[in-house]
Amino acid sequence: MALALRHLATEPSIMHSYPGPQRSGTQPLPMADNGQKVVLAAVSLQAHAFKAMMRYQIETLAFLRHRCEQDIKLADDLIGGPEFNDAFEVVATFLHNAASDYVTEAGKVATLTSKLASEAAGLVRNEARTAIEDIAVKTVA
Repeated sequence: MALALRHLATEPSIMHSYPGPQRSGTQPLPMADNGQKVVLAAVSLQAHAFKAMMRYQIETLAFLRHRCEQDIKLADDLIGGPEFNDAFEVVATFLHNAASDYVTEAGKVATLTSKLASEAAGLVRNEARTAIEDIAVKTVA
């Protein structure tokens, strides 16, 4: 039993997240490793873009929901006011609040855009760093 455990402990693991170069010193397709990394980087950037679009959609839909609720409130307020002056004040307040909401939302979108651009730049920077390190390792080897 101890011999079997010792054998398992010294046997190299066969599970890898990325296959390394073959031990014989020759690779059938030396560019395949780089190609795989390029594809993985492209998929990563596409996933990031998808997540960014979903964040924009969530923000947009939340804003539209709020504005629709305010439209319903406007209709209720207009029906409830017996005087013309009340209606004028209701509409003026509604327009003031709407303008304020749109300005606030524009700020949120600008912040979100800045954050997403920063994240994308970080991803590209990390991929470039990894590529440079891989080239350096292959140059030394």
